[in-house]
Order: sequence, then C-alpha cells, then structure tokens
Amino acid sequence: MNGQRQPNMSSSEVIRLLVVDDQQLLRRGLRMLLETEDDLVVVGEAADGREALAVLPRCAPDVVLTDARMPGMDGLELTRAVVADHPGTAVMVLTTFDDEAIVRGSLGAGASGFLLKDVSTDRLAEAIRAVAEGGMVIDPRVARIALTSEAADVEDPLAMLTRTERLVAERVARGLTNSEIAAELVIAEGTVKNHVSSLLRKLGQRDRTGLALALYRALSGE
Repeated sequence: MNGQRQPNMSSSEVIRLLVVDDQQLLRRGLRMLLETEDDLVVVGEAADGREALAVLPRCAPDVVLTDARMPGMDGLELTRAVVADHPGTAVMVLTTFDDEAIVRGSLGAGASGFLLKDVSTDRLAEAIRAVAEGGMVIDPRVARIALTSEAADVEDPLAMLTRTERLVAERVARGLTNSEIAAELVIAEGTVKNHVSSLLRKLGQRDRTGLALALYRALSGE
C-alpha cells in the first residue's frame, strides 16, 4: 500500500483531471464540486473507458477519476490501459460498488486510489492530491479487501506487469541503466523511465535499489 508512482507535476501546480462516468449529470456535478478547489481543474470528460482513452492524449490529465462499472469499456479496463500506456497518469476509481471483485480488480489493474461515491468533497479533493503526488488512497470501508488483495499480490508480484514492464523488470534486476535497457529493447529512454516508475509503484518500492532487489528475488524465485 506504500507504492509510489512518479508524478508528472509538482505540488505547486494545478492538478488536471479527466472525469469518466456514463452518467452525464454526475460528471457535470463532479466538475462543479471539484473546481471549487483552487488547485483542481477538470480538463476533460468521457462516458466510458474507450472515449477516455481517445481524449486522454489531448487533455493530458494528471489524474483520471473513473467509475468502475460502465457500458462499453469499464473502469477496470481503462485503468489497465492508462497504467500500461500512460504511466505518468494516476487513476482514481470512484464508485458505488464495494464488492470484492471491483476492489481487487481495480487495485490489481493498478489504480492509485479507490473511493466510494458517498465520500465528502473535501476528502475526495485530498485523495486526488495524494494520488497526483504519487501516493495511494483506499477508502477505509474497503481496506480489509484491499489488504487481502495486497497480500495475494505479494505471492506473485510480477503477475500484474504488462509484457513490456516484464522485459524492463528483468533488466532492472540485472542492474542495467535506463539507457542500457533502452538500447537492448530498442525503445526510447523516456519510455524506459516511465516503465520503471510504474514498476516502483506496482511493487511498492521507493527507490531503484529496492526495486532491483525485489525484482531479483521475484525473478529468481528466492
């Protein structure tokens, strides 16, 4: 629960939000409430995950605030896609559903936060700030499920990684630098940096040394 994403923004900057929910009235209501905060601005809205992915590159949010269940591409699929392709962007799941499948699915997909929709505006704003800065926020009412999910992840810490993340992870474990990894995989060094940031968050490590050790143990079966 202490994993940290490497954020795109500094604490002094305005936090850019993409709100994703199939109910238009709820999206507009969230926009109105959140924009009463001086440091929060809604830069885009989407009715489902597919629409969110289409507008995400243009609006460049720091945080995607999404419902879990939506027609078409739901919030869990959206979370996986954002984590895989936009690792500098945090995902906060805001939903009415607190069943185990939704909680486990959201966190397993890489969400940085999970809150229920009856949360207060102040608490939601605080949570958004926390995940934008690389933290993780879980609603206390689903903490038991979240902790159980985290314990399950420890048994196979590599299960949540994408194919490219796995390739990068193997080379981090060998002690390669970002430039060396980029050369081996024939990808941009910036892309490697983004994947390393995602690995730090997913494996709950605060620095590259701890990440390399954790990956070495996981890959060697120790």
